[in-house]
Amino acid sequence: MMTLDFTQVFSYWQVLLQGLGITLAFTLSCALLGSLAGFVISLLRLSPLAPLRWLLTLYVEFFRGTPLLIQLFWVFFCFPVVFQLNISPWVCVTLSLVMYMAAMTSETFRGSLKSIAGEQHDACVALSLTPAARVLYVIFPQALLRAIPTLLSNVVSLFKESALISSVGVADLMFVGQNISNSTARPVEFLTAVAVIYFVVAFPLTRLVGVVESRLLRRYAL
Repeated sequence: MMTLDFTQVFSYWQVLLQGLGITLAFTLSCALLGSLAGFVISLLRLSPLAPLRWLLTLYVEFFRGTPLLIQLFWVFFCFPVVFQLNISPWVCVTLSLVMYMAAMTSETFRGSLKSIAGEQHDACVALSLTPAARVLYVIFPQALLRAIPTLLSNVVSLFKESALISSVGVADLMFVGQNISNSTARPVEFLTAVAVIYFVVAFPLTRLVGVVESRLLRRYAL
């Protein structure tokens, strides 16, 4: 029977932290880009052009209704074949996570946009604001404020889902932990350590969502 020795984890802490850094870099950058894209999609879904609304609705429902792993594999294996492009795994991962996050956050922003009172839009018309100024200075700040708790939840979910990028060879936390566990024949110690690291990062963020939501509700009565 194998004797557990968790002290071996400390010999590889620098490598694990490097993997965590890559995981956080993908999570934060893709969350930011995906959220911006999601806001644009939510605005376009309010367009009077029915074909545009249908196309974007199909996009959102497709990415929300299919597993992220399939999306990741399709971009990694099929995208270069279909479009005759040679792209790196990092680009494939970024593209997959951004498209996934855009679909998720577009629904968040769509709900927050619908909650903005009609008087706000009327005031913009009365002030003769341009469409760009209306979106930038009136609509976006209010939509973002209402969407913050759900956006933070989406970021936490993306952080956990990002463990899938190890399946295409990106050296994130999961990839590093799995490789070390294979080379040392210590899967229990290192995979447990990886799980603990994910928890230590995700749990405070999850609690933060509740705190932010309650404070926003009390302060702005959203």
